[in-house]
Amino acid sequence: MHGTGFGADGETFGEMVFNTGMTGYQETLTDPSYCRQIVAMTAPHIGNTGVNDEDPESGQVWVSGYVVREPARIASSWRARRELDDYLRTENVPGIAVRGTRLLTRRVREQGAMRAAISTVESDPGALLERVLDSPEMTGADLARVVSTPEPYTVRPAGQVRYRVVAVDLGIKTSTPRNLAARGCEVLVVPATSSGQEIVAASPDGVFFSNGPGDPAAASYAVDAMRGVLEAGLPVFGICLGSQILALALGLSTYKLRYGHRGVNQPVMDLSTGRVYITSHNHGFAAALPGEALPGEALPGEALPGEALPGEALPGAAVWSHVPTQARRPFETPYGPAVVSHVNLNDGVVEGLRLLERPVFSVQYHPEAAPGPHDAADHFDQFCALLERAR
Repeated sequence: MHGTGFGADGETFGEMVFNTGMTGYQETLTDPSYCRQIVAMTAPHIGNTGVNDEDPESGQVWVSGYVVREPARIASSWRARRELDDYLRTENVPGIAVRGTRLLTRRVREQGAMRAAISTVESDPGALLERVLDSPEMTGADLARVVSTPEPYTVRPAGQVRYRVVAVDLGIKTSTPRNLAARGCEVLVVPATSSGQEIVAASPDGVFFSNGPGDPAAASYAVDAMRGVLEAGLPVFGICLGSQILALALGLSTYKLRYGHRGVNQPVMDLSTGRVYITSHNHGFAAALPGEALPGEALPGEALPGEALPGEALPGAAVWSHVPTQARRPFETPYGPAVVSHVNLNDGVVEGLRLLERPVFSVQYHPEAAPGPHDAADHFDQFCALLERAR
């Protein structure tokens, strides 16, 4: 596919994915969960509000490449400090504007997330394809340690400290410790490779496992740390990759979704209340339902359990009778009985886990939103309630 380059010149490789959000391109660019991915935006105009100094979710752009239909010619916002084109050039991230973002999105939906490249230096598609096929796949990629902080740091609340939380940085976004600090938590952010013993030695009131990139099955160090924290009996809250790490620690398996969930419009049902949250997502892997043995990535024309192909009836629907049966039964773990707490109503994918006899829960989505929506912000309050009861 040919287009017009913008941002940095050069060549980049990564997994081709798409994001359905109409807002929040700056948060997308700086989300560590997009490490080693080329992101196509389905919204037609990107860059209209420029780039500011308040909205980044980390200290750098993490996407490998950026695909849009039409980059804004002029940034129009009182908050803007620079144009998107200049920002990508400064961050050395190649972008491409193509008329066929709808076609590209349909191809990813039908064939699955795939390796891709953007190049302003190679004119031979065959030669570029050879290098794409030589590039690493996302399955088996251990990227949490790549994006994690190298040294611990602390985020403090503006007022009185009510709780002390250790946040394991698997690719944490700036908004997450900010949300915890707003609720009186002093947050010690530690590297992804921190052991359970090191985390427990910090004497926290609770532990948070963050979002992040890569294959959860490759982050065995985080699974070991999670088990150490669970054995210590501390309250735990995990999101996104952190939820998948909890799933593995509980004895479930994980698998690669056909094209993942990325955007700000995913409907998720809380199975205990029936409430539906509209949520922000960014993940390409998921936890298998209890009792399901899933292979790796599905081949074109095949659907994994809990995932429908375009045009097929979806197993997850906004009525109780269509919630997968496995998601409604408690299952045994080394840490007592657990339940699937949330499911995605688009495709039935597991969206949350909860231990019934311990103060431990996780969700597959992003309660910190950034850019939105903010339906699930109360999950931070639920975590703080667990911290209070555990005292």
